[in-house]
Amino acid sequence: MTRIVGLLGERELQPGDGLLIVPSQGVHTLGMQFPIDIAVLDDDWRVIAMRRDMRPFRMTRMFWKAAAVLELPSGVLDSTSTRVGDAIEFDRVDMAAQSLEK
Repeated sequence: MTRIVGLLGERELQPGDGLLIVPSQGVHTLGMQFPIDIAVLDDDWRVIAMRRDMRPFRMTRMFWKAAAVLELPSGVLDSTSTRVGDAIEFDRVDMAAQSLEK
């Protein structure tokens, strides 16, 4: 999946999945078929803004201090009690190893 295409053409985002867009200062859901949660992150991976249940054909405003946007299945921000100011921790995933497991 490329940065330009993102989640376009996907029917859903599975629980446990997400898309980290780096760099990004805002996103849209134009052409998408399902709602998503988004967390806007700064350089330290701290949440500086959130949008829950962002429906298709919507846009966020530009977040000038953002370094990335994390797109998640709708409901994840609430179910994980994520709040502005929280730090998000990422683990490196070896995509080659994952494709061999399938």
